[in-house]
Amino acid sequence: MSKSKPAPDLVKGALAGMVGGLAGAGAKMAAEYFFPPQPDGRTPPPVALVEQMTHRNLEGAERQVAQQTIHFVFGALAGAAYGALAEFEPSLAAWRGAAFGVTVNRVTHEYLLPRMGLSATPDQQPMQERISEWVSHAVYGIITDTTRRVVRKRL
Repeated sequence: MSKSKPAPDLVKGALAGMVGGLAGAGAKMAAEYFFPPQPDGRTPPPVALVEQMTHRNLEGAERQVAQQTIHFVFGALAGAAYGALAEFEPSLAAWRGAAFGVTVNRVTHEYLLPRMGLSATPDQQPMQERISEWVSHAVYGIITDTTRRVVRKRL
C-alpha cells in the first residue's frame, strides 16, 4: 500500500524546508566553485554585507567564513519559508524547486543587493556573473526541493 500525502503542517514543512535549504546552499556553493560568479576577484555580496555590518574589511579566512555563514543561514531561512508555503500551496514547488531558486535570484541578486549597494545592477554585471547566479540558484532550488520532499515524507 502506498502512503497517502500527509496533511499540511506548517512546522513540519518549515523544518523540512530548512534542511532542504541547507542542502541547497551547499549545492549552490559547489556549483559556484566550478562556475564562479565573480572571477575577477570582486568582493562577493555576502562578504560585502558582513563588512558593511561590522564596519571593517575582512581578510583571509574571515572572508570565507563570512561567505559560507551568510549562504547557509540565508539558504536555511529561505528554505524554511519555502517549505512552509509549499505545505499549503504545492504549486510553489514548480519545476521541482527550480522556479523557487530562480525567484530567490531575482529578489536578491537583481533587486535587493543592488539597492543595498552590495552588488552592481543586473545591466552592469558581467554576463558570466548573471549566468552563474541563475544556474547556481536553480541548483539551490532543485536540491532544496528534493531534500525537502524526502525529509517531509519522513516527518
